Amino acid sequence: MASLLVQSIDQLSREKGIEPQIIISAVEDAILVAARKYYKSTEDLRSELNRETGQIDVYAVKKVVENVTNPTREISLEEAHKLDPNASLDSEIKIVKPTDVLGRIAAQTAKQVIFQKVREAERENVYGEYSGRIGEVINCVVKRSEGPDLIVDLGKTEGRLPRREQSKLESFQIGERIRVVIVQVEKSSKGPQVIVSRASPILVSRLFEMEVPEIYDGTVVIRSVAREAGERTKIAVFSKDRDVDCVGACVGMKGMRVQSIIRELRGEKIDIIEYNEDPVSFAANALSPAKINRVAVVDAAGKQLEVIVDDTQLSLAIGKKGQNVRLASKLLGWKIDIKSEEEKRQEVETQMEQLVAGGTPISEVAGIGERTAEKLVEQGITTVEKLGQMTPEQLQEIPGIGPKMVEKIRLAVNTYYSQFEEGAAAGEVTETAETAEAGTPAEVEEPVAVEEEVEVAPEAQAEPEQAPQAAEPATSEDEVENE
Repeated sequence: MASLLVQSIDQLSREKGIEPQIIISAVEDAILVAARKYYKSTEDLRSELNRETGQIDVYAVKKVVENVTNPTREISLEEAHKLDPNASLDSEIKIVKPTDVLGRIAAQTAKQVIFQKVREAERENVYGEYSGRIGEVINCVVKRSEGPDLIVDLGKTEGRLPRREQSKLESFQIGERIRVVIVQVEKSSKGPQVIVSRASPILVSRLFEMEVPEIYDGTVVIRSVAREAGERTKIAVFSKDRDVDCVGACVGMKGMRVQSIIRELRGEKIDIIEYNEDPVSFAANALSPAKINRVAVVDAAGKQLEVIVDDTQLSLAIGKKGQNVRLASKLLGWKIDIKSEEEKRQEVETQMEQLVAGGTPISEVAGIGERTAEKLVEQGITTVEKLGQMTPEQLQEIPGIGPKMVEKIRLAVNTYYSQFEEGAAAGEVTETAETAEAGTPAEVEEPVAVEEEVEVAPEAQAEPEQAPQAAEPATSEDEVENE
């Protein structure tokens, strides 16, 4: 029986892929649990398996002391010498406990403990193996379905293919072989849960690595992948070698390489795009097959782009239900706002109209409080220009504004406009002073001379050649330029 136990342990370790020492420890713990349950003692019990003989022994360990205070865990030196002549103070004495009396219930308890320990060891073994293989593509077999999820056989364990990780184009039969990528390994009460995927962008990357030798050896690098499983994928590639066309390498001769991946993904469309460090150029490539007129960076810190296309290319650039621009945005990591030429033109015209007719906000006028400004804005009076056109009677009709407030508003508006009048007057005075300092009184009187010439001698208009003689030199230069 002893040799049979050792053989069983070795066979179990090979089947489960577990170290033999783990199973031996499980057997020792199981016998120890059974012994404690049988003896119902507080002694320090220990078990030990002899691998050579297969004998399992249970010991009660006691410490050798001079004065015994706890008989269940201590033993006197005199008693210890009876069991072991070489015993000394502070050493330990092992007292053998019979195991043939444990009985059937104890054996059942030991069996349960062994199975539990082996399962725990097996779970740890599976978790340790698959947690280090995240991102790896493996072949598996569809085993069964649990609701919308599929359970696949990975070999040593089972994997779960959730509905969210399945492609919209795909449906599988029981026993069908498929390729999946490991995306997550979770610890649960039932053991490690290996989550696999058919919808992850990592699957597309790994398939390209398997089909394209230039990607496998590092000549061509995959920079980013954006995918909506079952519909379309955009993949950006970059070549480290100037002599290697990254897009052509991925497409292959007559499209053989990319077609192989498309068949694996059950007809999913794939756009292969050349990566560019410049987000403007990269965006123009990423929005293919649409033709882009121009791209502008709206906010570099916020990573926002504005793309302008022809009116005929707008729907193609946006894509079905916004798919093309959505995937391009994921690929770049930037927000993309697409507009047609007509939309952009209307937007610019609207902005120009607002600049011309927008006026000055009331908040910029000193002397008008926040509450008063809020009351005016509620009535649609948002600019100083609109406020200046209103009569005192109209202002008093606004709830919460009385005669005193009307007078205060009038003074604030007058003060606001007076600063521009004073500025204009100051500019005229400064110009006159500069002219006087220049010492050219003839030039100051010159406009009068021009007026007299126009009134007295209208024939000068019919004879443009005489005009330069009567006009100032500056006017002569202007006419020469016009000619």
